[in-house]
Amino acid sequence: MEVSIRGRNIEVTDSLRTAVEDKVTRLSRFLDGMERADVQFSEEKNPRITAREICEVTMHGHGHIVRAKAAATDTMAAVDRVVDKLEHRMEKLKGKLIGRSHPRRHGSVDFAAGNGAPATDPDEVDGDQGRGRIVKTKQFDIKPMTPEEAALQMELLGHEFFFFTNAETGRAAVVYRRNDNNIGLIDAS
Repeated sequence: MEVSIRGRNIEVTDSLRTAVEDKVTRLSRFLDGMERADVQFSEEKNPRITAREICEVTMHGHGHIVRAKAAATDTMAAVDRVVDKLEHRMEKLKGKLIGRSHPRRHGSVDFAAGNGAPATDPDEVDGDQGRGRIVKTKQFDIKPMTPEEAALQMELLGHEFFFFTNAETGRAAVVYRRNDNNIGLIDAS
């Protein structure tokens, strides 16, 4: 597995680099085929926050992206926490991949349709002064997938929503986590 380690406003020592490479490489025992891992360290600048050391790991493989982020008082504790999160998410992915070949063992994801109302941002304030501005732009390849696969990918990334191309309809779609903890599907018409 290829492991790239970067530090944003923090120095990554050789001993830290060696320990991280060892721990992240050992994660491949949970799921074969993970090709690449990107590890990023950063430090929270707010003095009121005690868990200032942040570690984020993004793993790529099997056409999936598995990501986890953790914070702790020291860097190695953050690494241990993020590795624990990744172990759990990779075991979950492995179970889902195995479950595809045994459909009678596992039920499918139950999608609840939204009410069609536009989503609003609670931080959004009326008027020109309160409007947010675009501060980050992401571009990524969108592969066609089923809503069930998109829901799985959303869970693996730890996001509240996931944008994808619905393989069943060929149109843009979004799965999202509802307040009742079910999954919602928005499909473009």
